[in-house]
Amino acid sequence: MEQLKLLALDADGLEIISAHVQDAVMQIGALDWSPKDRRFLIEMNRFVWEKAGGTFRRHNERRRSILHFDRVLAVRSTGIDRRKRDDVLSLLTIGFVEDDAPAGTIELLFAGGGSIALDVECVETRLTDLGAAWAASSRPEHGN
Repeated sequence: MEQLKLLALDADGLEIISAHVQDAVMQIGALDWSPKDRRFLIEMNRFVWEKAGGTFRRHNERRRSILHFDRVLAVRSTGIDRRKRDDVLSLLTIGFVEDDAPAGTIELLFAGGGSIALDVECVETRLTDLGAAWAASSRPEHGN
């Protein structure tokens, strides 16, 4: 499968990126906020949902990816201790709450209750795969 390169410029596009990064894992140290550049980056290992296929498919993959948010004015987090740089976060979903259009807040929600809020001028988000995929030992499960 080709490497993904996705761009979101609105809430609908962000929803598509969110689906592709569901269950991505990253170390806290891989969260990079650059106030001067108004940019927030996350290096992650994302589960390749687009290749996972149906319920009985046994071939699972992960890819190294960068999630890049531009036009970020401020970053807030709860339930995440930035001093524990080696701790691992598992991303559940990304959402957008519009404030004064096109501005708003991008919300990243993690397993275990942690969250990051990005105050943005507008949605300008990119997801880029960086290299080859590797076999994942298991497929993420979501209990109901």
